[in-house]
Amino acid sequence: MTGRIVAVRPGGVTRCVDSESECGSPDSVGVPPYTQRMSMTVADVEQALPALDQHDRAAVIHSGLQSLHLEDAKVDQAEVDAARRIELRRRIDDIESRKVELLDVDESHAQLRAELAARRK
Repeated sequence: MTGRIVAVRPGGVTRCVDSESECGSPDSVGVPPYTQRMSMTVADVEQALPALDQHDRAAVIHSGLQSLHLEDAKVDQAEVDAARRIELRRRIDDIESRKVELLDVDESHAQLRAELAARRK
């Protein structure tokens, strides 16, 4: 059964379906009002995730990862673009000055496979 988590209690997860009309308020499924605004701990989230179906778990995890990127949004994009241009220029200069050798992708993969095989011996 897919649904959203209304509350996590030590005994388990109280769930209801996504539709507000079917779900109603948390009180309608037996969750005390004082738990409605409680923040969840890591342990609470870990306990609640298995109660969701695979799609819902993926959505929760994706949202969590996206929230981490909000801090990255504070970075000045002009600084990022300038740093990328500097790095690209450095790489182009290395190629043009023949400091580095460009390899065919198949050749590169073959070299990597050979190096990995040698390490396994």
